[in-house]
Amino acid sequence: MIIFPIIILISFVLYIYYKVMLVKSRDPLEQSYMNSKAKVFLGIFVFFFGINQYLYYETQLSLFIGILFLVIGGFQLRLGMKMTRHYRNEFRKHRA
Repeated sequence: MIIFPIIILISFVLYIYYKVMLVKSRDPLEQSYMNSKAKVFLGIFVFFFGINQYLYYETQLSLFIGILFLVIGGFQLRLGMKMTRHYRNEFRKHRA
């Protein structure tokens, strides 16, 4: 399946992009917002990496490691989404 490596690559590139933008920014609120967006893409990366590794190896060990990656990636994605919503609202209040 070619879709999982594509999603993994895109999410990794976007994670690096938001981390670089985090360093370039001077505003602490904007830095927090960029960090939360980076967490979302890190969660997507880890989640789909776990799926891809199980589909590639198809062993019992890769199943357990894949489930662990799914849980960690899902938690990171959920936390990043909550932080992104919070900081997006704060960013809009700050701009207005």
